[in-house]
Amino acid sequence: MAFFDNPVIPGFSPDPSICRAGEDYYLATSSFEYVPGVPLWHSRDLVHWRLVGHALDRPSQMALSDEAASSTGVYAPTLRHHDGRFWLITTVVAGAGNVLLTAEDPAGPWSDPVPVGIPGIDPDLAWDEDGTCWCAFSHDGIRAVRLDPESGKVLGEPVALWSGTGLQYPEGPHLYRIGEWWYLLLSEGGTERGHALSLARARTPTGPWEPCPANPVLSHRSTNHPVQNTGHGDLVQAHDGSWWMVLLGTRPRGDTPLYHGLGRETFLVPVRWEDSWPVPGPLELRCQSPALADHPWPVEPDLDDFDAGALAPCWVSLRRQDPPAVRLDERPGHLVLHARGDSLSRPGALFVGRRQRDPDCTARVSADIGADSVGGLAVRLDEAHHYEVETGGGTVRAIARIGPLSAVVAELPVPPGPVTLRIDITTADVLPPTVTARDPRTPVPPGLRAGGPDTLRLGYEDAAGGFRVLAELDGRYLTTEVAGGFTGRVVGMYATKGSAAFDWFELRSA
Repeated sequence: MAFFDNPVIPGFSPDPSICRAGEDYYLATSSFEYVPGVPLWHSRDLVHWRLVGHALDRPSQMALSDEAASSTGVYAPTLRHHDGRFWLITTVVAGAGNVLLTAEDPAGPWSDPVPVGIPGIDPDLAWDEDGTCWCAFSHDGIRAVRLDPESGKVLGEPVALWSGTGLQYPEGPHLYRIGEWWYLLLSEGGTERGHALSLARARTPTGPWEPCPANPVLSHRSTNHPVQNTGHGDLVQAHDGSWWMVLLGTRPRGDTPLYHGLGRETFLVPVRWEDSWPVPGPLELRCQSPALADHPWPVEPDLDDFDAGALAPCWVSLRRQDPPAVRLDERPGHLVLHARGDSLSRPGALFVGRRQRDPDCTARVSADIGADSVGGLAVRLDEAHHYEVETGGGTVRAIARIGPLSAVVAELPVPPGPVTLRIDITTADVLPPTVTARDPRTPVPPGLRAGGPDTLRLGYEDAAGGFRVLAELDGRYLTTEVAGGFTGRVVGMYATKGSAAFDWFELRSA
């Protein structure tokens, strides 16, 4: 019997939406303030996914103000394949609002966004047998309206659908026509620990809707399951006839109330049918594999030496693309960043990073930064929560920003020339999930510590290759449970004064 590991897309990859075209599967996720926007993934077996591009990958398609708050930007896209084309609808909060795009190939190019005249968030697309397009969305409950997808124009007035079992924040609706029924899948309970997926069905898109007697059909609330916050699901029928669901979840660790630093990730669960209801789950970290799971992609390389003519799709920046400030052509084999803000603690700073995908990993970068410049390596959650190790002016500094407090934790002189900056992230010395329900009067097991989900060690490598640790910091302060918001950690390079040249970057699992 074959198995696969969940999550199928690890690291900050929330709100997955999936569609099938023949024997190929495509998936879109939220990106919030990071650009390019809306990552697009390709699979041939639902288990192995390859990042092929972004839907909002041109400055003309999406540009957020430098003052846009963290966790604004792109929310919960819906991706569909209909009538030979791919359709994507999403909400750009603090930007263009609800927009719709199309493409012949999910890898791009995608059209310019067409505004859609609906309020709220989390829009969805579904087509009736006669070709009528319905757009469901979250605004004062779940509503739907007929839509001209070519122009984005609404046709008629929105109608109220079913808004869940009465829990807070009904959102993320998806409409499906399956057999003789229309199904409405939605999330409720909030995207935190109370998150849940619920279902209803009707004979027409406007109802009346019959709730599933087993609601919520999937939730891990009030359990000690290692995956929490489960919700924002989307159904797909595989080309072998089996049914599956992708959904978001988190992997919290540490002491109560548990903390997750990687953000909300994409998980895969089987779906069975009972009495004409889809029943998803169970969700396991080690799950029985689909019969078609035999199409692994080449593993994304740990090391980027910046010898290509363009950055790989895994690299993202903040709020707007800025080609004059992010240069691969200025110094052969280097990524050169030109500062446009003087601190990662204020919007506008230049940061280029990759999502942290593994709980235990090491980030290293070769930085060549002159005496009049400042730049380095950072682990970022938002402007008020980040750790970094930087160089400039003949020193290496470890810096911690936690809420309103910012401090240089340690500083050492270094000789002129390139320096290898390094951050190790480890869960080895913190409480595993199985210990977190302990009686608070019970001592912490030897060799472990109560606290956050991991430890971050910041420093640099000396001439002999040894790791000189400047600071050991608790990872709980770079988690949603402390910082709030909807994103996960991103690890990367920045410049806050002058220019910074980076010869290579490595993000390697431990």
